[in-house]
Parts: sequence; structure tokens; C-alpha cells
Amino acid sequence: MEMDGFLLSIWFDKIPEKTVVWSANRNDPVEKGSIVELTTGGNLVVKDQKGRQIWSSISADTGVSYAALLDTGNLVLASQDNTILWQSFENPTDTLLPTQTMKLDTQVIAHYTETNYSSGRYKFMLQRDGNLLLYTTNFPFNDAVAAYWSTQDSKPKPNLYERTRIALGIAEGLCYLHEQCSSRIIHCDIKPENILLDDTFSPRISDFGLSKLLKNDQSRTTTAIRGTKGYVAPEWFKNMAITIKVDVYSFGILLLEVICCRKNFEQDVEEEEEMILADWVYDCYKSGTLHCLVEKDEEAMKDMKKVKKFVMIAIWCIQEDPSLRPMMKKVIQMMEGAVEVPVPPDPNSIFSSI
Repeated sequence: MEMDGFLLSIWFDKIPEKTVVWSANRNDPVEKGSIVELTTGGNLVVKDQKGRQIWSSISADTGVSYAALLDTGNLVLASQDNTILWQSFENPTDTLLPTQTMKLDTQVIAHYTETNYSSGRYKFMLQRDGNLLLYTTNFPFNDAVAAYWSTQDSKPKPNLYERTRIALGIAEGLCYLHEQCSSRIIHCDIKPENILLDDTFSPRISDFGLSKLLKNDQSRTTTAIRGTKGYVAPEWFKNMAITIKVDVYSFGILLLEVICCRKNFEQDVEEEEEMILADWVYDCYKSGTLHCLVEKDEEAMKDMKKVKKFVMIAIWCIQEDPSLRPMMKKVIQMMEGAVEVPVPPDPNSIFSSI
């Protein structure tokens, strides 16, 4: 892992990339020369190279006879008659495996980065009352903030006004990253999963693991392709220099999803032309049938003028030519009505990055 640290961990082996699914000392990696020991007192412990105990299974049972890793991926401490006295399945870290169950008052915490398995921002918890919660922490502190998803959450789907306010908030966040930070930031992975909403539907852009920092004298950079399928701008595939306009493209796809209340690609649709949202939206725009996009949304059907305006903005954002895409400041002005939204050109091969 990062910084040449070592963990007592379990990983999937027979897949293309070894994936850690449990680790004992995730927040306290040890150096080379450290040991794992099953003590006479029945505890499985990790000690550093100086003999200091870093982690312990804290089993109060003195009847432990052996430790074993079962085929299920469960690390167990068992007695001579094979009774399990301690198990990793009851002490999950960031993954739940098949056959593994989550007990009340248990949580799993996502790891910090792809190569750093220490506790990150995202927590999934089963409370004592049976409510499942998904929330973030005030990283690097461990203070919980309000949950943004819950099995007891009875809030209805945001209406068109709320959805456009969410989209505007995301646009403002991107504008800050692109034009107001001391060093401009390209997020590189704008998508619904990286937008957090609080109880009032105020958005917050999250997960900067793929982001790119531009120097003060830089307006573009070169890097390997980053992002998520369906939201990746065409220039990533053309060996072109990357600018903040890749985020504008991703925002355009996201904006279409917010307006139409569906994913950018859906295979189970009535008509084949509806599978790729960006394609379908532009076809509806050209043919004057935008109502087809929101026909199940009564409020949106009553305000097709607003739907058309936001669709036009999104089409500008997903232009294949990055130079045609507006800056996020201009996007905000169009969304707020400060400037008119001009007629967008055909975005051309908008399906090429799907």
C-alpha cells in the first residue's frame, strides 16, 4: 500500500486486480519486520518491528485453539471443537462479502483512496433501530454529518424547481473550482454519485480522487483518461490536451439526467432511440417533442419553457468541440436568466464517449 506500509488483510485473489475486502490495522499500517501472532491468551495481534501491539482481535475467550481463513473470506478464531469465538465477518471494514450479514450497530467505512485503505469519508451503518444510513464524516475528523440516504427516508422525488436548483448549485460549485480557486481544479469525475445532497437538497461536489490541479500559468494539461463511462468528454479519447471543459461536458450529461430523471444510458426502454439520453434529447429538441422527455412528470409538463431552456444549456455543454462549450460562469448566467440561451448547434457525435 502507500508509503510502503503493511496490513493484516484479506483480498480477492482470482480476479484481475487483487481487491482488499478486510483489514485489521487499516489506520495503523506497520513497517517491514512486523509480525502477526496468535497469543496464548487467544488473541490475534499485530505487532510492529519494535514489538508494540498495533491491533488485537480482543477476544475474551481463552479457549481459542487456532486461526483460519475460510473459503467464504471469513477470518476466524476457533476452539478445538471448531466453535467460532471471533470472526472478521462480525468486524467488517469496508466490504460485505456473500453470506456475510450486518448486525445492528455495525458500520462499514470506505477506504480513503484506491491505494490507501485507511478510513475515508463514506460510512454505511445499520442502526439499533434497524435503519440503514449512508453518510459522510467531517474528514479528517470523525464527526458525522447529516445522513444523505436512509431506509426511513420518506422524502418524495425533487420536483422540477428543486432539481433545477440542485443543478444550479452544482454549476456554482464547478465555477468555484474552475475560476475562483487560487489554483484551478479539474474535477475529472462529475457524475450523480459524486454529488451529495443534504436535507434541503443543497448539493456538494465530492470525491476529488481523480481531480487535476492546474498551475497558475496553466490552462490545459495532459494526463491519462479519467472519469466514468457515460460522462467522459470526447477529447479524452483523441489525445488532446485536457481543460476545465471536460467538467463542463460531464455537467451537461448530468444536467440532462437531472431534468429527465433518468440515467444517461438505459437499455430497458420502449424505443431503441431512447437508450442514449444525449442522443434522444437532441432528437426531441430538433423535432419539437421535448414533452416526450418528461411526460411522466406532471409539473415539468406544465413548464415546458423551463425544460427547453435547461435542455438547450445542456446541449451547449456537451458539444464535441470543447471550444464551443461555455465556461461555468456563463452556464450559471444562462440558468439564472441573466443572459439568453442561444440556439445550440448539433453536438455531433455525442454518443462517441458512451
